[in-house]
Amino acid sequence: MSTPTQKLSHASLQEAAHWYVQLQDEDAGPQVHHQWQHWLDQHGDHRAAWHYVQRVGQRFAPLQAEGTAAGRALREHDPRRFSRRTGLKTLLVLGASSLLGSQAWRGAPLPGWGADLATGIGETRQTRLADGSQLWLGAQSAVDLEFSALSRVLTLRFGEILVETAADSRRPFFVDTAQGRMQALGTRFAVCQQGETTRLDVYAGAVEVCTAKRAERLIVQAGQQVVFTAQGISAPRPAQSAGESWIHQRLNAEDMPLAQLLQTLGRYRHGHLGWHPSVAQLSVMGAFPLNDTDRALDLLQAALPVRVQRLTPWWVSVEPA
Repeated sequence: MSTPTQKLSHASLQEAAHWYVQLQDEDAGPQVHHQWQHWLDQHGDHRAAWHYVQRVGQRFAPLQAEGTAAGRALREHDPRRFSRRTGLKTLLVLGASSLLGSQAWRGAPLPGWGADLATGIGETRQTRLADGSQLWLGAQSAVDLEFSALSRVLTLRFGEILVETAADSRRPFFVDTAQGRMQALGTRFAVCQQGETTRLDVYAGAVEVCTAKRAERLIVQAGQQVVFTAQGISAPRPAQSAGESWIHQRLNAEDMPLAQLLQTLGRYRHGHLGWHPSVAQLSVMGAFPLNDTDRALDLLQAALPVRVQRLTPWWVSVEPA
């Protein structure tokens, strides 16, 4: 599934988020609004980034209002000790507490998916299919099912799945993505569809890949991973346990690019999780909890030359240290 942020620069998104935080401050005067308007009118990317930040912020408006009300009460109680800097920090902490206590967002699929099976933010799902196969859906994933007398077809719209197929010599088992078709050859395998690519990890048996446009074919054996587009397939490399570790609420990173790890974490937390382009290819090793993504981010900060910048509880970015 492509997202609006894939076409916007990290710099524009971070600038928009900074302006959003400033404009939420009750002390923001006409000069701040004038400066923001000047920034907004400078480039179309600024307007697109601002609209994205607004959409994300509006989802958390009730929590933000709660934090603002609490901050106002503190200011009125002791205005001398409540500076602007202290106020922003307090609102951040209060907003985080409200967010952690709220369960309204967790597990709610986004509207309009309309798939046969779908999961929301932070939700995983295990399903036994009609043929006896086992299917696991990762967070923010959507799958369509089409079983007939001739074949069994899963279409992964976006997200990731783990499949353990049941034997059926009369009906081949296929998984389709926008990039191509995979045929299971008696197997356990994981598929992740992200943007213009599909990643396949095979843990048992084998899977044949056929790309959507050039019909390039490759049989991927157990213990191998490939990444493919509609045009071609990468050379096989060792399979990564990350493709199945998420069913146990952890992400095993084995020489994983930081951007890939953060993309996965982003499906398990509410709000925006971004990263500076300069840290995207940092290699990550270790196990990270998916049911506590803030702790996972703290572990990354301790292990890598990065810092986690939390502008609000729902806008987090990983920056160079």
